[in-house]
Amino acid sequence: MIETIFHWHAFVEIYKEGWGSILIDPFISGNPKTDVSLDQILEKKVKAIVLTHWHSDHLWDTPEIAKKTWCLVIATFELAQYLQNIQWLQLVHPMHIGGEYNFGDFSVKFVPAVHGWGIADLSTPYVTFPAGVIVRIDWKNIYHAGDTGLTYDMKLLGEYDNIDIAFLPIWWNFTMGIDDAIIATKFIKPKIVVPIHYSTWQVIDADPVEFARKVMLENISVPKVLNPWQSVILK
Repeated sequence: MIETIFHWHAFVEIYKEGWGSILIDPFISGNPKTDVSLDQILEKKVKAIVLTHWHSDHLWDTPEIAKKTWCLVIATFELAQYLQNIQWLQLVHPMHIGGEYNFGDFSVKFVPAVHGWGIADLSTPYVTFPAGVIVRIDWKNIYHAGDTGLTYDMKLLGEYDNIDIAFLPIWWNFTMGIDDAIIATKFIKPKIVVPIHYSTWQVIDADPVEFARKVMLENISVPKVLNPWQSVILK
């Protein structure tokens, strides 16, 4: 049994009892609406962190978590280099878009996303690229879109990747909004879809209930609107 826990914004935890957790985009310390503290995360058995891109509301607490838990960090190549050479992380696995790697207990695939790709640290020469990720664990396929606009590439996920649950941004200003996320859901065909990336700050206010209502009207997936710490169980 796999539990996918929403910690607000884009922070999703994939938890398996007796095994541990995979953290996707662990934004905690600067997250005004998260339910969990950094100390609580550090008490967990963190197996890996998977990053969609550099932006601080996705990367934020990764260096500290990785240094204190000795977990593996999985990222696109340029971001992995930044983490190794600037943040001095030891356990980093570089990948890139289109690549998939089997880590034994789980596998990760990076897929296209359309978004900004800079690093706000002016002292570093690294340029990174945004991505979405698919985590495969216990025969379940979990898709996290990261920050992205709507792309036709998402149709490939629906045709080939058999997505059990998709986490999609709906926050208008910086990524696709509700109407584009509905189209993305049609493309991806997930069994369950969860809206993320909304209402953390006023500039990204969006109504997840409107998204869920439109998904149900279209009869394209089962929408789940989650508050912080609520989860979806994949059996």
